[in-house]
Amino acid sequence: MAEIGLGITLLSLVIWLVLIFGRGQFWRSDQFLKDESLMDEGKRQKDKSDPTYPSAFSPYPFICAIIPARNEADLLPVTLRSLLTQTYPNLQIVLVDDHSTDGTADVARQTAQTCDRASTLTVIAAEPLPAGWTGKLWAMEQGIRYAQTLSPQPDYFLLTDADIEHHPEKLHQLVAKAQADNLDMVSLMVLLRCKSTWEKLLIPAFVFFFQKLYPFRWANDPSRKLAAAAGGCILIRREALTEIGGLQILRQALIDDCSLAQAVKGLGSRKAGGAAEAREQTSELKTQDLELKTLHPHTPHPTPYTLQPTGKIWLGLTRQTHSLRPYPSLKTIWDMVARTAFTQLNYSLLMLVGTLVGMTIIYVVPLVSTIAGLLTGNWTIALVGLVTWLLIAVAYLPTLLLYQCPPLLAFGLPAIAFLYTLMTLDSAFRHWRGQGGAWKGRVY
Repeated sequence: MAEIGLGITLLSLVIWLVLIFGRGQFWRSDQFLKDESLMDEGKRQKDKSDPTYPSAFSPYPFICAIIPARNEADLLPVTLRSLLTQTYPNLQIVLVDDHSTDGTADVARQTAQTCDRASTLTVIAAEPLPAGWTGKLWAMEQGIRYAQTLSPQPDYFLLTDADIEHHPEKLHQLVAKAQADNLDMVSLMVLLRCKSTWEKLLIPAFVFFFQKLYPFRWANDPSRKLAAAAGGCILIRREALTEIGGLQILRQALIDDCSLAQAVKGLGSRKAGGAAEAREQTSELKTQDLELKTLHPHTPHPTPYTLQPTGKIWLGLTRQTHSLRPYPSLKTIWDMVARTAFTQLNYSLLMLVGTLVGMTIIYVVPLVSTIAGLLTGNWTIALVGLVTWLLIAVAYLPTLLLYQCPPLLAFGLPAIAFLYTLMTLDSAFRHWRGQGGAWKGRVY
């Protein structure tokens, strides 16, 4: 029996060595936009000769922000204001009121008037939800359809949530990144709310698990198929969204952000058109842009871009942009995870069993082995378990520091992971009972 226990504990140790050294360094939590590379913004050097410096591009690409909102009246005075007061000059905002019952639309208009930005905001009422769509994606689709009627059409769409408070320069930073690296999509995993006891215990782990599942370096590597995005903040080039077929190809996806990233990154392998065609398109766009500037010299026009999508994406973290969505209790976090956990496993019983076994071996075994080894005097098992447990804590520490949580919480990750395992199991039970994907009064 002791040999079996030692074998399983050694397996856990080997897995963690592979995760730490062979999984894209996911645990480092160091993928930030250039302007966030230093913790102290006062140390940031603004070199205007740097092509990624926000004001280095002119005229500014036209951005249309799409915000689906369902009963968000409490948060909009802060979150919508953060977009309305962006330092970025060429921005329009479309808020889609998704059948709210709390006066969301009125609050949005009042907020725009208070900011003296009434002309920047358009509020539209969502049409009834058709079969085959999730509510959020249907609201976003209507916002994009409206934006496509604008003249000129947007160069980029900013897909964001109604609970996100953006840093005043965030659009500058996103566009600078997209242009400097010729990206079709730039996405940020915003800083989730982490104030209550349960939030401090569970939210950093949620981010840690996401990074382990989707290592950001791998997602950002054009040579790898893995793709990911975070739905709270996505800047996507209009041509890329059109090329993949629009949001309708994702209309039933509950994990729509990663599905969108996968579709966009897939454009890189398709390589629509050749280099000669791309140069011809760019030349044509420059001619059209010159004509527009001649006819309307005082109107900001988008910088001409190559119509051919690159399929290049980038996903990073941020310390500056926050989600204000509260998760004050275990139940609220549990429901958030259980809503999509089984979806992530493609509703597969086999994958569910594999996840339950895997999470147990990876996280629970080191803690149990350490305690059992100490109690029984089996120092070999205790030592291997302790070393593995320390590796877990070291790997988790950067995420805890990002969320400004006590470092000692790193040693609690095995217990936290066990809770997440139970949430995943509950997600499967909810799906089997026909209650999976419940969100804001809707069940998908």
